[in-house]
Amino acid sequence: MLHIDRRSLRFRLLAWLGGVALFVVMTTWLLHGILLQNLARDFLSERLQREADHAVTQLEQGEAAMPAALDSVSRGYQVFHHLYVLRLNGSVSASNPQWQQQLAPLLEENGDALLDVKQGDQHLLVYRRHFEWQGSNGVLLVGEDFSQVEAGLATLHWWVGGIAAGLLVMLITLNMLAVNRSLTPLWQLRGQLAELQAGERERLSLTAPAELDALVAQLNRFMDDIDLRLQRSRESFANLSHALKTPLAAVTQVLRGNRPIDENRRQKLLSRIEAINAQLDAELRRSRIAGPNAGRMANVTRDSSRLIEMFRSLYPERMFNLTHSAHEKDQVPIEAHDFSEIVGIVLDNAGKWASRRVHCDIAVSATTLTLTIDDDGLGVAEEDLSRLGERGTRLDERRPGYGLGLSILAQLIARYSGHSHFERSPLGGLRVTIILPLAGEMAN
Repeated sequence: MLHIDRRSLRFRLLAWLGGVALFVVMTTWLLHGILLQNLARDFLSERLQREADHAVTQLEQGEAAMPAALDSVSRGYQVFHHLYVLRLNGSVSASNPQWQQQLAPLLEENGDALLDVKQGDQHLLVYRRHFEWQGSNGVLLVGEDFSQVEAGLATLHWWVGGIAAGLLVMLITLNMLAVNRSLTPLWQLRGQLAELQAGERERLSLTAPAELDALVAQLNRFMDDIDLRLQRSRESFANLSHALKTPLAAVTQVLRGNRPIDENRRQKLLSRIEAINAQLDAELRRSRIAGPNAGRMANVTRDSSRLIEMFRSLYPERMFNLTHSAHEKDQVPIEAHDFSEIVGIVLDNAGKWASRRVHCDIAVSATTLTLTIDDDGLGVAEEDLSRLGERGTRLDERRPGYGLGLSILAQLIARYSGHSHFERSPLGGLRVTIILPLAGEMAN
């Protein structure tokens, strides 16, 4: 039994194209019949009118007696028409007496006009013409049997219908071939996806129509993102293994030894454990970076307001101010956790080094998000500004930390194809400016 999947794109295209083709062919065929009959009717009407005018002209110009004129008209119209009816001076003459009684009411009406007269299977087109002849009013009816013409038109119309049916079948067949040919890239895409799943290829290399370019590019970006996350996870494990192996061995050696642990050694052990904890926290934060292909949106006003409230609680002696200007929408194509990490790292750094004030300004345009954070702390020397963001770099040992926050910030900004800038703040401390693109392609 033939199985038809009504949800398939092929079935929908064929159904729509076939339906449209059927509608167009049927409409054209019906209009053909109507227009053909109207054209034939108009043609006969014009011919009957011309011949009625010609006959009246002959009567008006003729010098023969009335019977001779009537005989002349009768003979002429018996040759060229199926019938005529002429009324002049109260006398009625007809080429076919059986129609004389049927058409008699038409002689009483006023105005020249084309009339339809039907009797049984016969259909007459009759043109009525009023005229004057030798001071008398007359009426001439000139008629032609339209039934034979209609029969010929019907035959022609059905022949055209048969041809249209053949063209419809041909059109549907061509539509099937066109649809199958057009869907070939989809079948190729399905095959390449199966090869990806089987590990036989690494990327999609499909020569697809323009409508599929975005889909193929997005799938390749997703695969690049997966590879990047895998690489980042492996690097994190390698970093952890390298960074934790030595301190863990030292702590284990001290704990297994017989020497008593005095205050100095206890502080060293605590410092090493804190360093291990900081390294673990930093690598975990790096592993949570989603990147621009995560398909998540950040709400700038909501997320930044929550962060400001959180840092006001963490640093109650500092004043955190937030200004925000949005372009149309408040949501930006940045993963919410990544946005919180970017803003949070800079706010935490400013909160540690500010004297009293931290000002955060977020500006969203149609193409970029600009984050500017100022503090009124001591700032950073000009020659050291370029070193900010280097892994493990700490320019001041008076505050706790391991120099990993700005390094994570640099990785986050790079994932979103953005850039950062450090300079002297108008408040006296450090100004951090971060610009992230919101439109176009973002590098992975």
